[in-house]
Amino acid sequence: MAAENAARDRAGIQSVEVGFALLEVLARATAPLMLRDLASAADMSAAKAHRYLVSFQRLGMVTQDPANARYALGPMALRLGLAALHQLDPVRLARERAAELAATLGHTVALAVWGNHGPTIVHWQESALARPVTLRLGDVMPLLGSATGQCFAAWLRPRARGAAARALDAMIDAELRRIRALPPDARGELPLTHAEVHALLQRVREQGMARVVGTLLPGVAGFCAPVFDADGRLALGMVALGPVPAFDAQWGGAVERALRAQAQALSAELGWPGAASDAARP
Repeated sequence: MAAENAARDRAGIQSVEVGFALLEVLARATAPLMLRDLASAADMSAAKAHRYLVSFQRLGMVTQDPANARYALGPMALRLGLAALHQLDPVRLARERAAELAATLGHTVALAVWGNHGPTIVHWQESALARPVTLRLGDVMPLLGSATGQCFAAWLRPRARGAAARALDAMIDAELRRIRALPPDARGELPLTHAEVHALLQRVREQGMARVVGTLLPGVAGFCAPVFDADGRLALGMVALGPVPAFDAQWGGAVERALRAQAQALSAELGWPGAASDAARP
């Protein structure tokens, strides 16, 4: 009996899954679609698609413009989407992935969000194999001297306006003054001018994540990957770090690829539409 129940649960209701293909096509579309185009994209006949669309219209999941007969998502689809977004907790979802990632990599994984004073560590996941790193919950990461800070600066600054932009610029100015005050041999590859900051953050955006090696902590390397919400805003940073001799700090290496995959998967879970296309990055 248990085996039969399990098989029935796995079977589900095929017609629901088939009909969902139409909703998925409408969700990806940038404009309302004609029946033939909608059916073709969902890989079904126009007659079959029309039967599903009639039911979806009754439920408010789909609307049809009487002027041009094109279909679009309806008010119920919007209500469901907003309810799902309201129930999402990015940090809670990320904590689950952080544990998996730390176990896979054998390195420390952390999560950071934007706090009152900058990028702040809010979760710390150490693998049983990880060597201790002297960062802890509540630590605020420097904007230019850490992978976490570079990640936040790279994606927050282009969208910042008004007081938020001024506050972010003030933080960058303060850190530039601190860097310039360091002895030359302690500056490493840290930027010294606003032009160098601009170039650094542009590289971070082009790479899709930030990396530092021995900049924040001597002998420690780290990556920080951005996680985006449904509006394309930076929700949090997912960090992997460890001692240089044991940490693969290469672009395209095991750490970078695993971290990127987890960040993209979490962004998709939070509703970011760019996650699918970004997953195709090398």
